[in-house]
Amino acid sequence: MSERKIAVIGTGYVGLVSGTSFAHAGHDVTCCDVDQGKIERLRQADITIYEPGLDVLVSENMRQGRLHFTTNIDEAVQQSAFIFIAVGTPMSESGEADMTYIQSAARMIGKAINGYKIVVTKSTVPVGTGRKLEQWIREEAPHARFDVVSNPEFLREGSAVYDSLNMERVIIGASQPSAADAVAQIYEPFGSVIVKTTLESAEMIKYASNTFLATKISFINAIANLCEHLGADVEEVAHGMGLDGRIGHRFLQAGIGYGGSCFPKDTYALQYMAREQGYDFSLLDAVIETNERQRLIVIEKLTKALGNVKGKRIAVLGLSFKPNTDDMRDAPSLTVVPIMTQLGATVRVYDPIAAEEARKHFGDSVTYCESVYEAVEQCDACIVLTEWETIVKADWQMIRSAMAAPVLIDGRNCWPLEDMHKAGFYYDSIGRQLIPSYAHEKVQVTM
Repeated sequence: MSERKIAVIGTGYVGLVSGTSFAHAGHDVTCCDVDQGKIERLRQADITIYEPGLDVLVSENMRQGRLHFTTNIDEAVQQSAFIFIAVGTPMSESGEADMTYIQSAARMIGKAINGYKIVVTKSTVPVGTGRKLEQWIREEAPHARFDVVSNPEFLREGSAVYDSLNMERVIIGASQPSAADAVAQIYEPFGSVIVKTTLESAEMIKYASNTFLATKISFINAIANLCEHLGADVEEVAHGMGLDGRIGHRFLQAGIGYGGSCFPKDTYALQYMAREQGYDFSLLDAVIETNERQRLIVIEKLTKALGNVKGKRIAVLGLSFKPNTDDMRDAPSLTVVPIMTQLGATVRVYDPIAAEEARKHFGDSVTYCESVYEAVEQCDACIVLTEWETIVKADWQMIRSAMAAPVLIDGRNCWPLEDMHKAGFYYDSIGRQLIPSYAHEKVQVTM
Protein backbone atom coordinates (compact mmCIF):
# COMPACT_ATOMS: atom_id res chain seq x y z
CA MET A 1 0.00 0.00 0.00
CA SER A 2 1.60 3.23 -1.18
CA GLU A 3 1.92 6.10 1.25
CA ARG A 4 0.73 8.33 -1.58
CA LYS A 5 -2.53 6.47 -2.11
CA ILE A 6 -5.41 8.72 -1.05
CA ALA A 7 -9.15 8.17 -0.66
CA VAL A 8 -11.45 11.21 -0.61
CA ILE A 9 -14.94 10.64 0.79
CA GLY A 10 -17.36 13.13 -0.74
CA THR A 11 -17.32 14.40 -4.33
CA GLY A 12 -18.90 17.77 -3.76
CA TYR A 13 -17.12 21.06 -4.21
CA VAL A 14 -14.34 20.48 -1.66
CA GLY A 15 -13.81 16.79 -2.30
CA LEU A 16 -13.72 16.94 -6.09
CA VAL A 17 -11.40 19.94 -6.31
CA SER A 18 -9.08 18.71 -3.55
CA GLY A 19 -8.94 15.14 -4.84
CA THR A 20 -8.22 16.29 -8.38
CA SER A 21 -5.47 18.60 -7.15
CA PHE A 22 -3.83 15.77 -5.18
CA ALA A 23 -3.89 13.62 -8.32
CA HIS A 24 -2.40 16.46 -10.35
CA ALA A 25 0.43 16.64 -7.81
CA GLY A 26 1.26 12.99 -8.54
CA HIS A 27 -0.73 11.08 -5.94
CA ASP A 28 -3.00 8.12 -6.63
CA VAL A 29 -6.48 9.36 -5.67
CA THR A 30 -9.84 7.64 -5.42
CA CYS A 31 -12.83 9.91 -4.91
CA CYS A 32 -15.78 8.14 -3.26
CA ASP A 33 -19.45 8.92 -2.96
CA VAL A 34 -22.66 7.06 -2.09
CA ASP A 35 -24.41 8.81 -4.99
CA GLN A 36 -24.22 6.30 -7.85
CA GLY A 37 -25.49 8.79 -10.42
CA LYS A 38 -22.85 11.35 -9.52
CA ILE A 39 -20.06 8.77 -9.69
CA GLU A 40 -21.23 7.54 -13.10
CA ARG A 41 -21.14 11.09 -14.43
CA LEU A 42 -17.67 11.70 -13.01
CA ARG A 43 -16.38 8.48 -14.57
CA GLN A 44 -17.36 10.02 -17.89
CA ALA A 45 -15.54 13.25 -16.93
CA ASP A 46 -18.94 14.93 -16.69
CA ILE A 47 -18.30 17.49 -13.94
CA THR A 48 -21.16 17.81 -11.47
CA ILE A 49 -20.31 21.36 -10.36
CA TYR A 50 -19.45 24.50 -12.32
CA GLU A 51 -15.86 25.52 -11.67
CA PRO A 52 -13.73 27.02 -14.45
CA GLY A 53 -10.86 24.74 -15.49
CA LEU A 54 -11.90 21.79 -13.34
CA ASP A 55 -13.17 19.69 -16.26
CA VAL A 56 -9.78 19.89 -17.99
CA LEU A 57 -7.92 18.95 -14.80
CA VAL A 58 -10.21 15.99 -14.09
CA SER A 59 -9.95 14.63 -17.63
CA GLU A 60 -6.16 14.99 -17.70
CA ASN A 61 -5.62 13.13 -14.44
CA MET A 62 -8.10 10.40 -15.35
CA ARG A 63 -6.16 9.82 -18.57
CA GLN A 64 -2.94 9.64 -16.57
CA GLY A 65 -4.50 6.97 -14.33
CA ARG A 66 -4.10 8.98 -11.14
CA LEU A 67 -7.75 9.87 -10.52
CA HIS A 68 -10.53 7.33 -9.97
CA PHE A 69 -14.18 7.44 -8.90
CA THR A 70 -16.11 4.78 -6.98
CA THR A 71 -19.09 4.06 -4.75
CA ASN A 72 -17.14 1.27 -3.05
CA ILE A 73 -16.00 3.25 -0.04
CA ASP A 74 -14.88 0.19 1.91
CA GLU A 75 -12.43 -0.83 -0.80
CA ALA A 76 -11.13 2.73 -1.22
CA VAL A 77 -10.50 3.00 2.53
CA GLN A 78 -8.77 -0.37 2.71
CA GLN A 79 -6.46 0.38 -0.23
CA SER A 80 -5.45 3.88 0.92
CA ALA A 81 -3.10 5.19 3.57
CA PHE A 82 -4.83 8.58 3.81
CA ILE A 83 -8.60 9.06 3.98
CA PHE A 84 -9.79 12.64 3.49
CA ILE A 85 -13.32 13.41 4.64
CA ALA A 86 -14.89 16.09 2.44
CA VAL A 87 -18.61 15.72 3.04
CA GLY A 88 -21.03 18.54 3.65
CA THR A 89 -21.72 20.19 7.00
CA PRO A 90 -24.89 22.15 6.21
CA MET A 91 -26.36 24.64 8.63
CA SER A 92 -29.17 23.40 10.85
CA GLU A 93 -32.13 25.54 11.92
CA SER A 94 -30.28 26.51 15.10
CA GLY A 95 -27.23 27.68 13.15
CA GLU A 96 -25.20 24.71 14.33
CA ALA A 97 -23.25 22.73 11.72
CA ASP A 98 -25.07 19.49 10.90
CA MET A 99 -22.61 16.67 11.57
CA THR A 100 -24.74 13.85 10.14
CA TYR A 101 -22.54 13.24 7.10
CA ILE A 102 -19.30 13.55 9.07
CA GLN A 103 -20.43 10.97 11.59
CA SER A 104 -21.63 8.67 8.81
CA ALA A 105 -18.25 8.92 7.05
CA ALA A 106 -16.43 8.20 10.32
CA ARG A 107 -18.46 5.09 10.96
CA MET A 108 -17.91 3.85 7.40
CA ILE A 109 -14.18 4.26 7.92
CA GLY A 110 -14.36 2.43 11.25
CA LYS A 111 -16.18 -0.53 9.69
CA ALA A 112 -13.74 -0.77 6.77
CA ILE A 113 -10.43 0.01 8.44
CA ASN A 114 -7.85 -2.77 7.95
CA GLY A 115 -4.58 -1.25 9.14
CA TYR A 116 -2.98 2.02 10.18
CA LYS A 117 -4.70 4.99 8.53
CA ILE A 118 -4.47 8.75 8.74
CA VAL A 119 -7.97 10.22 8.65
CA VAL A 120 -8.01 13.85 7.54
CA THR A 121 -10.97 16.23 7.85
CA LYS A 122 -11.25 18.62 4.89
CA SER A 123 -14.82 19.54 5.73
CA THR A 124 -15.45 22.67 7.78
CA VAL A 125 -16.31 21.31 11.21
CA PRO A 126 -16.94 22.79 14.68
CA VAL A 127 -14.02 23.00 17.06
CA GLY A 128 -13.75 19.69 18.88
CA THR A 129 -14.87 17.54 15.94
CA GLY A 130 -11.46 15.88 15.61
CA ARG A 131 -11.87 14.32 19.05
CA LYS A 132 -15.41 13.18 18.24
CA LEU A 133 -14.17 11.69 14.99
CA GLU A 134 -11.71 9.56 16.91
CA GLN A 135 -14.55 8.39 19.17
CA TRP A 136 -16.90 7.51 16.29
CA ILE A 137 -14.24 5.48 14.48
CA ARG A 138 -13.20 3.78 17.71
CA GLU A 139 -16.79 2.77 18.42
CA GLU A 140 -16.79 0.80 15.15
CA ALA A 141 -13.19 -0.43 15.42
CA PRO A 142 -12.04 -0.55 19.08
CA HIS A 143 -8.57 -1.88 18.27
CA ALA A 144 -7.89 0.02 15.05
CA ARG A 145 -4.69 2.02 14.58
CA PHE A 146 -5.26 5.47 13.16
CA ASP A 147 -4.63 9.17 13.67
CA VAL A 148 -6.98 12.06 12.99
CA VAL A 149 -5.73 15.25 11.33
CA SER A 150 -7.56 18.52 10.64
CA ASN A 151 -6.70 20.07 7.27
CA PRO A 152 -9.27 22.80 6.44
CA GLU A 153 -9.64 24.06 2.88
CA PHE A 154 -9.53 27.70 1.78
CA LEU A 155 -10.72 27.49 -1.81
CA ARG A 156 -12.68 30.32 -3.43
CA GLU A 157 -15.54 29.30 -5.67
CA GLY A 158 -14.88 30.51 -9.19
CA SER A 159 -11.11 30.34 -8.78
CA ALA A 160 -10.78 27.04 -6.88
CA VAL A 161 -8.52 25.36 -9.45
CA TYR A 162 -6.01 28.19 -9.23
CA ASP A 163 -6.27 28.28 -5.44
CA SER A 164 -5.77 24.53 -5.11
CA LEU A 165 -2.60 24.60 -7.20
CA ASN A 166 -1.27 27.84 -5.66
CA MET A 167 -2.13 27.51 -1.98
CA GLU A 168 -1.21 30.46 0.24
CA ARG A 169 -0.91 28.16 3.25
CA VAL A 170 -1.66 24.64 4.40
CA ILE A 171 -3.02 24.22 7.91
CA ILE A 172 -2.41 20.83 9.52
CA GLY A 173 -3.75 20.14 13.01
CA ALA A 174 -2.87 16.89 14.73
CA SER A 175 -2.22 15.28 18.10
CA GLN A 176 0.62 13.14 16.75
CA PRO A 177 3.54 14.99 15.08
CA SER A 178 4.23 11.96 12.88
CA ALA A 179 0.72 12.17 11.40
CA ALA A 180 1.12 15.91 10.74
CA ASP A 181 4.47 15.25 9.06
CA ALA A 182 2.93 12.56 6.84
CA VAL A 183 0.14 14.87 5.66
CA ALA A 184 2.69 17.64 5.09
CA GLN A 185 4.51 15.34 2.66
CA ILE A 186 1.36 15.16 0.52
CA TYR A 187 1.57 18.91 0.06
CA GLU A 188 5.30 19.11 -0.73
CA PRO A 189 4.71 19.35 -4.52
CA PHE A 190 2.62 22.48 -4.00
CA GLY A 191 5.43 24.48 -2.39
CA SER A 192 3.05 26.07 0.11
CA VAL A 193 3.70 27.46 3.57
CA ILE A 194 2.78 24.69 6.01
CA VAL A 195 1.50 25.53 9.50
CA LYS A 196 1.22 22.73 12.06
CA THR A 197 -1.11 23.19 15.02
CA THR A 198 -3.31 21.27 17.43
CA LEU A 199 -6.56 19.78 16.16
CA GLU A 200 -8.63 22.46 17.87
CA SER A 201 -6.53 25.37 16.54
CA ALA A 202 -6.74 24.09 12.97
CA GLU A 203 -10.51 23.81 13.22
CA MET A 204 -10.75 27.32 14.65
CA ILE A 205 -8.44 28.83 12.00
CA LYS A 206 -11.01 28.00 9.32
CA TYR A 207 -13.88 29.65 11.18
CA ALA A 208 -11.81 32.62 12.31
CA SER A 209 -10.55 33.26 8.77
CA ASN A 210 -13.98 33.22 7.14
CA THR A 211 -15.55 35.24 9.92
CA PHE A 212 -12.84 37.89 9.69
CA LEU A 213 -13.39 38.24 5.93
CA ALA A 214 -17.14 38.43 6.49
CA THR A 215 -16.48 41.16 9.05
CA LYS A 216 -14.52 43.21 6.51
CA ILE A 217 -17.40 42.90 4.04
CA SER A 218 -20.05 43.94 6.55
CA PHE A 219 -17.86 46.79 7.80
CA ILE A 220 -17.34 48.34 4.37
CA ASN A 221 -21.03 47.92 3.58
CA ALA A 222 -21.96 49.77 6.76
CA ILE A 223 -19.47 52.50 5.83
CA ALA A 224 -21.01 52.62 2.34
CA ASN A 225 -24.47 53.19 3.78
CA LEU A 226 -23.14 56.00 5.96
CA CYS A 227 -21.30 57.50 2.97
CA GLU A 228 -24.61 57.94 1.18
CA HIS A 229 -25.92 60.03 4.08
CA LEU A 230 -22.78 62.14 4.39
CA GLY A 231 -21.91 62.71 0.74
CA ALA A 232 -18.74 60.61 0.70
CA ASP A 233 -17.82 58.01 -1.95
CA VAL A 234 -17.19 54.55 -0.52
CA GLU A 235 -14.82 53.58 -3.34
CA GLU A 236 -12.57 56.54 -2.53
CA VAL A 237 -12.84 55.70 1.16
CA ALA A 238 -11.99 52.04 0.59
CA HIS A 239 -9.03 52.95 -1.62
CA GLY A 240 -7.64 55.26 1.03
CA MET A 241 -8.16 52.65 3.73
CA GLY A 242 -6.63 49.84 1.69
CA LEU A 243 -3.35 51.68 1.22
CA ASP A 244 -2.71 51.00 4.89
CA GLY A 245 -0.76 47.75 4.90
CA ARG A 246 -2.48 46.70 8.10
CA ILE A 247 -5.86 46.82 6.32
CA GLY A 248 -5.30 46.02 2.63
CA HIS A 249 -7.70 46.38 -0.28
CA ARG A 250 -9.14 42.86 -0.43
CA PHE A 251 -12.74 42.40 0.73
CA LEU A 252 -13.33 46.15 0.89
CA GLN A 253 -15.68 46.25 -2.12
CA ALA A 254 -19.05 47.58 -1.04
CA GLY A 255 -22.14 45.79 -2.30
CA ILE A 256 -25.19 43.88 -1.16
CA GLY A 257 -23.43 41.49 1.17
CA TYR A 258 -21.83 38.08 1.20
CA GLY A 259 -23.47 34.77 0.32
CA GLY A 260 -22.44 31.33 -0.87
CA SER A 261 -21.69 28.06 0.85
CA CYS A 262 -19.10 29.27 3.38
CA PHE A 263 -19.47 32.71 4.93
CA PRO A 264 -23.15 32.51 5.99
CA LYS A 265 -22.85 28.94 7.26
CA ASP A 266 -19.54 29.50 9.04
CA THR A 267 -20.53 32.76 10.73
CA TYR A 268 -23.72 31.18 12.06
CA ALA A 269 -21.81 28.10 13.20
CA LEU A 270 -19.26 30.19 15.09
CA GLN A 271 -22.07 32.24 16.59
CA TYR A 272 -23.68 29.00 17.79
CA MET A 273 -20.38 27.77 19.27
CA ALA A 274 -19.96 31.04 21.16
CA ARG A 275 -23.47 30.84 22.60
CA GLU A 276 -22.92 27.24 23.63
CA GLN A 277 -19.87 28.39 25.60
CA GLY A 278 -21.78 31.28 27.17
CA TYR A 279 -19.67 33.86 25.34
CA ASP A 280 -21.37 37.06 24.13
CA PHE A 281 -19.85 37.45 20.64
CA SER A 282 -21.65 40.73 19.95
CA LEU A 283 -19.24 41.69 17.18
CA LEU A 284 -20.15 38.59 15.19
CA ASP A 285 -23.86 39.17 15.88
CA ALA A 286 -23.52 42.62 14.30
CA VAL A 287 -21.68 41.23 11.26
CA ILE A 288 -24.50 38.77 10.57
CA GLU A 289 -27.24 41.33 11.17
CA THR A 290 -25.53 43.89 8.90
CA ASN A 291 -25.23 41.36 6.10
CA GLU A 292 -28.85 40.26 6.32
CA ARG A 293 -30.02 43.86 6.22
CA GLN A 294 -27.69 44.85 3.38
CA ARG A 295 -29.36 42.76 0.69
CA LEU A 296 -32.60 44.70 1.24
CA ILE A 297 -30.85 47.90 0.18
CA VAL A 298 -31.58 47.32 -3.52
CA ILE A 299 -35.30 46.91 -2.77
CA GLU A 300 -35.28 50.20 -0.88
CA LYS A 301 -33.47 51.90 -3.76
CA LEU A 302 -35.90 50.43 -6.29
CA THR A 303 -38.97 51.66 -4.42
CA LYS A 304 -37.28 55.04 -4.02
CA ALA A 305 -36.96 55.27 -7.79
CA LEU A 306 -40.33 53.83 -8.82
CA GLY A 307 -42.58 54.26 -5.84
CA ASN A 308 -44.96 51.28 -5.87
CA VAL A 309 -43.41 48.45 -7.90
CA LYS A 310 -46.73 46.62 -8.33
CA GLY A 311 -47.34 46.00 -12.01
CA LYS A 312 -43.82 47.14 -12.93
CA ARG A 313 -41.55 45.07 -15.16
CA ILE A 314 -38.18 44.53 -13.43
CA ALA A 315 -35.02 42.90 -14.80
CA VAL A 316 -32.64 41.12 -12.41
CA LEU A 317 -29.14 40.53 -13.77
CA GLY A 318 -27.07 37.89 -11.96
CA LEU A 319 -28.49 35.19 -9.69
CA SER A 320 -25.47 33.26 -8.34
CA PHE A 321 -23.86 34.59 -5.18
CA LYS A 322 -20.73 35.58 -7.13
CA PRO A 323 -19.42 35.33 -10.70
CA ASN A 324 -17.92 32.15 -12.19
CA THR A 325 -20.10 29.75 -10.22
CA ASP A 326 -23.64 28.41 -10.42
CA ASP A 327 -23.83 28.28 -6.62
CA MET A 328 -26.93 30.06 -5.33
CA ARG A 329 -26.60 29.07 -1.70
CA ASP A 330 -27.49 32.16 0.33
CA ALA A 331 -27.27 34.33 -2.80
CA PRO A 332 -28.85 37.81 -2.45
CA SER A 333 -31.14 36.92 -5.36
CA LEU A 334 -32.90 34.41 -3.11
CA THR A 335 -34.00 37.33 -0.94
CA VAL A 336 -34.51 40.03 -3.56
CA VAL A 337 -36.46 38.16 -6.26
CA PRO A 338 -39.20 36.71 -3.99
CA ILE A 339 -39.75 40.10 -2.37
CA MET A 340 -40.28 41.73 -5.76
CA THR A 341 -42.74 39.08 -6.90
CA GLN A 342 -44.60 39.40 -3.58
CA LEU A 343 -44.82 43.15 -4.16
CA GLY A 344 -46.50 42.47 -7.48
CA ALA A 345 -43.66 43.13 -9.91
CA THR A 346 -43.16 41.11 -13.09
CA VAL A 347 -39.59 39.84 -12.84
CA ARG A 348 -37.31 38.87 -15.72
CA VAL A 349 -33.98 37.27 -14.79
CA TYR A 350 -30.67 36.54 -16.49
CA ASP A 351 -27.62 34.61 -15.34
CA PRO A 352 -25.11 33.03 -17.77
CA ILE A 353 -24.67 29.87 -15.68
CA ALA A 354 -27.10 29.65 -12.75
CA ALA A 355 -30.45 29.75 -14.58
CA GLU A 356 -31.15 26.03 -14.15
CA GLU A 357 -30.24 26.22 -10.47
CA ALA A 358 -32.51 29.26 -10.15
CA ARG A 359 -35.49 27.29 -11.48
CA LYS A 360 -35.27 25.10 -8.38
CA HIS A 361 -35.90 28.17 -6.23
CA PHE A 362 -38.11 30.46 -8.33
CA GLY A 363 -40.03 27.96 -10.45
CA ASP A 364 -42.40 29.73 -12.85
CA SER A 365 -42.65 32.90 -10.77
CA VAL A 366 -40.15 34.69 -13.05
CA THR A 367 -39.25 34.78 -16.74
CA TYR A 368 -35.84 33.30 -17.59
CA CYS A 369 -33.94 35.12 -20.32
CA GLU A 370 -31.02 34.10 -22.53
CA SER A 371 -29.22 37.44 -22.54
CA VAL A 372 -28.93 40.77 -20.79
CA TYR A 373 -30.73 42.47 -23.66
CA GLU A 374 -33.68 40.08 -23.59
CA ALA A 375 -34.00 40.51 -19.83
CA VAL A 376 -34.22 44.33 -19.92
CA GLU A 377 -36.64 44.56 -22.86
CA GLN A 378 -39.36 47.12 -21.99
CA CYS A 379 -38.44 46.97 -18.30
CA ASP A 380 -39.20 49.82 -15.90
CA ALA A 381 -36.01 49.14 -13.94
CA CYS A 382 -33.01 46.85 -13.80
CA ILE A 383 -31.25 45.49 -10.70
CA VAL A 384 -27.71 44.08 -10.85
CA LEU A 385 -26.98 41.43 -8.22
CA THR A 386 -23.92 39.60 -9.63
CA GLU A 387 -21.02 41.19 -11.52
CA TRP A 388 -20.69 38.62 -14.31
CA GLU A 389 -18.41 39.73 -17.15
CA THR A 390 -21.26 39.40 -19.65
CA ILE A 391 -23.20 41.89 -17.55
CA VAL A 392 -20.40 44.33 -16.79
CA LYS A 393 -19.32 44.48 -20.45
CA ALA A 394 -22.82 44.79 -21.89
CA ASP A 395 -23.66 47.66 -24.25
CA TRP A 396 -25.45 50.03 -21.94
CA GLN A 397 -26.57 52.39 -24.69
CA MET A 398 -28.39 49.44 -26.25
CA ILE A 399 -29.81 48.52 -22.86
CA ARG A 400 -31.02 52.03 -22.22
CA SER A 401 -32.79 52.07 -25.58
CA ALA A 402 -34.46 48.73 -24.86
CA MET A 403 -35.82 49.71 -21.44
CA ALA A 404 -39.15 51.42 -20.91
CA ALA A 405 -37.43 53.64 -18.33
CA PRO A 406 -33.64 53.68 -17.80
CA VAL A 407 -33.60 53.01 -14.06
CA LEU A 408 -30.53 51.03 -12.96
CA ILE A 409 -29.98 49.84 -9.38
CA ASP A 410 -26.42 48.50 -9.18
CA GLY A 411 -25.87 46.27 -6.17
CA ARG A 412 -22.22 45.60 -7.08
CA ASN A 413 -20.89 49.04 -8.09
CA CYS A 414 -19.98 47.73 -11.53
CA TRP A 415 -19.63 50.99 -13.47
CA PRO A 416 -18.10 54.45 -13.03
CA LEU A 417 -20.62 57.09 -12.06
CA GLU A 418 -19.63 59.35 -14.95
CA ASP A 419 -20.27 56.60 -17.52
CA MET A 420 -23.78 56.04 -16.20
CA HIS A 421 -24.39 59.79 -16.15
CA LYS A 422 -23.40 60.08 -19.81
CA ALA A 423 -25.54 57.07 -20.69
CA GLY A 424 -28.58 58.86 -19.27
CA PHE A 425 -29.53 56.45 -16.51
CA TYR A 426 -31.17 57.01 -13.20
CA TYR A 427 -28.29 55.21 -11.51
CA ASP A 428 -28.21 54.25 -7.84
CA SER A 429 -25.37 52.14 -6.49
CA ILE A 430 -23.93 51.30 -3.05
CA GLY A 431 -22.24 54.06 -1.06
CA ARG A 432 -21.84 56.41 -4.01
CA GLN A 433 -23.57 59.49 -5.39
CA LEU A 434 -27.08 59.07 -6.78
CA ILE A 435 -27.28 60.10 -10.45
CA PRO A 436 -30.90 60.87 -11.47
CA SER A 437 -29.90 62.08 -14.97
CA TYR A 438 -32.44 61.60 -17.78
CA ALA A 439 -34.58 59.08 -15.96
CA HIS A 440 -35.33 61.61 -13.24
CA GLU A 441 -37.52 63.44 -15.74
CA LYS A 442 -39.46 60.32 -16.71
CA VAL A 443 -39.76 58.32 -13.52
CA GLN A 444 -41.51 59.28 -10.33
CA VAL A 445 -38.72 59.37 -7.77
CA THR A 446 -39.41 59.53 -4.05
CA MET A 447 -36.48 61.51 -2.61
